[in-house]
Amino acid sequence: LLSGYKANSEQSKMGEGPARAGTAAAAITVLCPLCDAEVSLPPGGVGQLPPDYVELGRGRLGCDLCAEGAAVGRCQTCGAALCPFCRQAHRRQKKTASHAVTELESSKDCSQAGRPLFCPSHPSEELRLFCEQCDQPVCRDCVVDRHRQHPYDLASNVVHRHGDSLRMLLESTQQRVSTLEGVLSQIDGMGSAVRVRAEAVATEICLFASGYVKAIEEHRDRLLKQLEDLKVQKENLLQLQKAQLQQLLLDMRTGVEFTERLLTSGSDLEILITKGVVASRLAKLNSVAYSTRPSVDDNIQFSPQERAGQCCGYEVYGAILNKVVDPAKCTLHGEDLCIARQNELTGFTLLCNDTTGEQMGRGGESVRVTITHKDKKDCAVKPTVCDNGDGTYHVSYSPEEPGLYAVCVCVKGQHVQGSPFTLTVKNKFRKHPGVFHCCTFCSSGGQKAARCACGGTMPGGYQGCGHGHKGHPGCPHWSCCGQVTKSSECLGPPNDSSQRSLLRTVAL
Repeated sequence: LLSGYKANSEQSKMGEGPARAGTAAAAITVLCPLCDAEVSLPPGGVGQLPPDYVELGRGRLGCDLCAEGAAVGRCQTCGAALCPFCRQAHRRQKKTASHAVTELESSKDCSQAGRPLFCPSHPSEELRLFCEQCDQPVCRDCVVDRHRQHPYDLASNVVHRHGDSLRMLLESTQQRVSTLEGVLSQIDGMGSAVRVRAEAVATEICLFASGYVKAIEEHRDRLLKQLEDLKVQKENLLQLQKAQLQQLLLDMRTGVEFTERLLTSGSDLEILITKGVVASRLAKLNSVAYSTRPSVDDNIQFSPQERAGQCCGYEVYGAILNKVVDPAKCTLHGEDLCIARQNELTGFTLLCNDTTGEQMGRGGESVRVTITHKDKKDCAVKPTVCDNGDGTYHVSYSPEEPGLYAVCVCVKGQHVQGSPFTLTVKNKFRKHPGVFHCCTFCSSGGQKAARCACGGTMPGGYQGCGHGHKGHPGCPHWSCCGQVTKSSECLGPPNDSSQRSLLRTVAL
């Protein structure tokens, strides 16, 4: 995972210089050139990053004594790698004759990581312990110095527990890898479906356009261009999703491969030293959210009945649609949808929706409205349909005859919701010729000084007025018919002539 950060001793020294010069250097992060993982740079620079012990173990070691021959054995007492000549000399010397030397056979034995690892703070002490509180390997001097009173244990005792946690993360990542592979397979299948569907629509367009000459051929080319753009748009979205998921899959595979090599080929200390970075990387990869379904569908449709305007002076039909109107989902709206007045302009609104119930958002639909009198077959109302261009259509009409009418609203030859319905046309609204007020003469009990709101008077000096009908004490009413509702229709003068006053009203 971190092999991209290996640097020689000169680069390490260069990395350490700025860290010493700065008094309070800010935390710096770098990106791994292999997996794009973000790693915090230690205060000592690149040289203090954990090395890739597994990668280092792939090559043969050199002899630690002569630095010329290839190591074939390792001294178990002093940990030195020995070539054949130095191994013999090691056994002959009096000081080292009792040392046990083993052959280097496995890749783990041949690894430089198999050598004892010494404490950076106490170079003479080997890292054999693990501080639980600081989560890092330490030596004996560290335990009595900086890590005093910290809980610790032998590295060989705790490596199994930390290795198990890495294995659990590894299994979770492997499951997500399988899921990602399945999603990518679905995307490939959907890409094929989009291409197959696009080819089918292209064939349909060609068959439709074959009956026309130059105008239709030009219209066909235009439709094919639109189809190609739509197909490219869908494929681009699928390719973008595929690229993102492939990159995530590549990152996960890289992390899985490294973790597997670390757990199978790394030593206990190597696992403990590297496990923090590996666990953080795997946890971050596992937290990435992604969609398990393709980002687009293959919903590409061609409507040969769709009006497409003029092409070379000819009216042409046929258009590629992402949304198609569904008459069964179209609805009618209006305050007085089923009631109208004679010779008064009224109307309602038609809302066109697609198969999912979503508003079309564009006009151009074939809308037909008929309004026919139920009793008089030769009596019909001619409506006016206005296309608002947003999927709504306003229907206006003015009936001349009262009665019951049958209203049919059709889109593409099919009835919409609520069609047909019955329309009731009432007689023309009769307006009140009088005044809406309270008759003070009646409501005051015939007092001479009472004043009337309409300004009328009666003979004999009365300020009030009479209207020839029963009074409404304290209740406002129309002076012409006695209706007490201001917005009501006039019913004309009362039929009971006995209730009419013999006094006449004199208008001022």
